[in-house]
Amino acid sequence: MVAAMVAVVAPLLLLFGLKHGVVTQLQQALLHDPRNLEVKMLSSGSFDQAWLDRLRQMPGVAYAVGMTRSLNTQADLRLDRRRFLENVEVLASAQGDPLLQTQARDLSPQEIILTQEAARRLNWQAGELVHIRVDRRLDGQREQGDKAMTVVDVLAEHRYSRPAVFVAPETLLALEYARDGFQVPDFALFSGKPLAADMPVLYARARVYASTIDQVGAVAKGLEQQGIPVASRYADIENVRAINRVLSLIFGVIALTAMVGCAASLGGAFLANVDRKRKDLAVLRLLGIDSGGVIRYVLIQALVLSLIAYALGLGLYGLGSALFNQLLVGDGLQTDFVCRITPAHALYALLMVASLACVVAAIGAWRAVRVQPAESLREM
Repeated sequence: MVAAMVAVVAPLLLLFGLKHGVVTQLQQALLHDPRNLEVKMLSSGSFDQAWLDRLRQMPGVAYAVGMTRSLNTQADLRLDRRRFLENVEVLASAQGDPLLQTQARDLSPQEIILTQEAARRLNWQAGELVHIRVDRRLDGQREQGDKAMTVVDVLAEHRYSRPAVFVAPETLLALEYARDGFQVPDFALFSGKPLAADMPVLYARARVYASTIDQVGAVAKGLEQQGIPVASRYADIENVRAINRVLSLIFGVIALTAMVGCAASLGGAFLANVDRKRKDLAVLRLLGIDSGGVIRYVLIQALVLSLIAYALGLGLYGLGSALFNQLLVGDGLQTDFVCRITPAHALYALLMVASLACVVAAIGAWRAVRVQPAESLREM
């Protein structure tokens, strides 16, 4: 009986561990890459601050920051005559930015965050100021704006691999105003049209991130209903869900088939066990053990056997999972585990094994209760 249960428990634990490990790894890859949470706006428009505030309140939206036109999200970075970068990507950022994660913060107009690639190409050293430069042509004259910025952090390369700089939204708007021919004293541009105090702030688009991968589709649909074309990795997310559904179905069918076979095997074993011990059970009944005592005896036996079988099955699972993880992790899979179950899964498996043993043992208990004390006297 123990061997029958071990033959079912160990393979099912290994199969579920593989299913859980693979699906969990895919889900974690989606969760830890903030690009999977981004819903990109493909076209430019003219959106005011009220629209941006409503966007931030939309269900499923975790982060949204206004962006200017694509042509105005580039600038030159300069340290000195020998160290400079042209046409570096400029991104507005604020507290809660998923790309920056723990490094996210509310930046002042004089602060920036460099990416690792930008810092490397500039050969930037801690404490050095970085100048942001913007070129424009106004009334046929070429002008160049310049502003010294303090680098408050360097973004890790795995979070953003391209050379870029993260700035406060006000700084990004100032770059757009400069190119549109306005006076921008912060960039030493004093010619052009003055900025009116009541001039409305307008954004061409926004960087939008969903709160979870499950909300990406809803956020994308909400923007599309506003007539804004978007792009997201919703298809990749749905692929992971489809893989999870297929593996769950496969595991469910195999588990159900195995449990039915195990139940049939255990049922026959318990009945044979009762028939083999009819004389002993009759003696117990003759000694005064009632039907409840016989039932408890059979059930306790089943629980003890199931616990032994579960412990052996869990041990075999541990050996098998260690072998899988050692052989498969280095086979092109970017994960720390391939086969894994959680303590909660192990507890559920124990409860299922014990429940199955008790249900099947009830058949044997029913047969045992029917053994009459007189059978022991006939044997004598």
